[in-house]
Amino acid sequence: QVQLVESGGGVVQPGGSLRLYCAASGRVYAMAWFRQAPGKGREFLVAISWSGGSTHYPDSVKGRFSASRDNADNTMYLQMNGLKPEDTATYYCAARRSVPLVTEAGGYENWGQGTQVTVSS
Repeated sequence: QVQLVESGGGVVQPGGSLRLYCAASGRVYAMAWFRQAPGKGREFLVAISWSGGSTHYPDSVKGRFSASRDNADNTMYLQMNGLKPEDTATYYCAARRSVPLVTEAGGYENWGQGTQVTVSS
């Protein structure tokens, strides 16, 4: 079982930026970021292929969020710019043992514990 650990969350003012990190304990293939705000379901943010060459974003974050990964360190990143109060949530990384990118949470076998992001003035 691959362990995933997120970090980099915190409190930021509207319009600010944060960079989240997800460290994997072993090799995984497709990875993704999701978030969940209180009282809401888990929201897909981005999926990224093993090479990092393919990504998929929903329109809600396209242009503001950018994912990348470094397989030498088994680490995935999420650069978030232009943060808004509605981006406040717990952010989770996820990984799967197969190649295809998927947007559904159920498609990922491994999950981290989450890191809190709060956007507030």
